[in-house]
Amino acid sequence: MLGVTTHRNNVGGPQVRRLTSVARIAIPLAGALVLSACSATGQDSSDSLQVVANPVAAKPAASPARTAPPAGQVIAMPGVSAIATDAQSHTLVVALGQPPSVRVYDLGALGSPKATVALPGPAESLTASGGEAIASVPGKGVLTRISLPGGQAKAEPVAGQPAEGVPDGANTLVAVRDRKAVEVLAGGKVTKTITGQLYSADGVVKTDSGAVVLDRLRTAVFSVDVQAGTMDEGLRAGDGAANAVADSFGRVLVTDARAGALLAFSTGPLILRQRYPVPGGPYGLAYDHRRNLAWVTLTGRNEVVGFDVRGGEPVEKYRFPTVRQPDSVGVDEQSGRVIVGSAAGEGTQVIQP
Repeated sequence: MLGVTTHRNNVGGPQVRRLTSVARIAIPLAGALVLSACSATGQDSSDSLQVVANPVAAKPAASPARTAPPAGQVIAMPGVSAIATDAQSHTLVVALGQPPSVRVYDLGALGSPKATVALPGPAESLTASGGEAIASVPGKGVLTRISLPGGQAKAEPVAGQPAEGVPDGANTLVAVRDRKAVEVLAGGKVTKTITGQLYSADGVVKTDSGAVVLDRLRTAVFSVDVQAGTMDEGLRAGDGAANAVADSFGRVLVTDARAGALLAFSTGPLILRQRYPVPGGPYGLAYDHRRNLAWVTLTGRNEVVGFDVRGGEPVEKYRFPTVRQPDSVGVDEQSGRVIVGSAAGEGTQVIQP
């Protein structure tokens, strides 16, 4: 659906803005989500959400050789797989692929790590808050909890491939990829398993109205009622949903790596509000709640872009050259610094906008 779409400005009243392509593709749970004619891969060949017959999760676009030096400071380290920051402990947490480990840095003194934590395998995702980081190691079926800033670690086994773990009060929500589920952990034990209509559970975002799970295979997002233990409405998320974060306005932002876009979904109910074109292979995504900036890495251009998302559509505020293959990004909300990790071994980059 192209043209003029009426939607609500998150800092004021309703506005009318011309968006590039805004679609509301709600999936009725009793209708299109019923999997009847399954292909050899186990997916529904007639599913209105399925992009191709045999779906493959979106990957970051391969980066070309750099044409400009990276902005800011670059900290030498091998290939980075994930980045997170924790305001309470004032730390930067970086996951490395080889050797599989997590480095903990003081955000005020980034010269050398305060601690290095060995992992049983490469971490796919990192989340950090309240003095703790959670590293997800799907290849080994493990969540590793790391106390910050000291670096004491505790491994928690998870049945299947835990793709991401996020705090939810005293509990932890875990997206378990191969089991197509969101599990609720309390004290390291599973208290609830939520399933339904997923092809793959690749990420989970906590919002004020519940949670949203990212399905990269189906390139879709689904609303999760954690208290009721149900998987609720789902929406198509572009042609190659890659990463998702919550913003300050009750929305979930998603990068579309294949179609080149930044999507914004309101929650409760789940509705696609914006689809903003972002050429260059958008992939990594982080959000600065203090400044309402969404930071998006462009792996096809070796760039990171900062968008102000307070209004009816994103507004570009910053654009910087990065290290090669900038697959991951984080934000130090106290200073506003954006931190970019190179999956190609060019280090971690720290930029002060």
